[in-house]
Amino acid sequence: MVPPFKKVETLAVQLGKDEIDLLRSGLAEWGGPAHATDELAVAMGFEDVADLYTQVHRLEEAVSESKPLTAADWKRALVATEVAFVSNVFGSGLDWSTTVGLSDETTIQLLRRLQRKLGSAIATTARGAE
Repeated sequence: MVPPFKKVETLAVQLGKDEIDLLRSGLAEWGGPAHATDELAVAMGFEDVADLYTQVHRLEEAVSESKPLTAADWKRALVATEVAFVSNVFGSGLDWSTTVGLSDETTIQLLRRLQRKLGSAIATTARGAE
């Protein structure tokens, strides 16, 4: 929760259509094939599972419209996409290419590009500036 009068800065990150589509797809997996526990949701930067499901819809819309996000939101969007892709326990895992329509190879290449582009935004969050 943000204390009163604290300004939370947003960051506009230029993403290509394929990068936007990957984030949208990864976020859309939550509530579908991807599911979480409260502990996992907290580890990904959400308050709990209910917050995860609420926030992924907001994040998916913001990413789709190329809106600026806070550093914390960029982190949540990226981590949620990473877990949805990689985890066969919590995410789509082995079914990713079927549910999303992207090969593992293409997804890895896009994820690496996103990790590089979003690195500074996520580093800001890691230092505690949310």
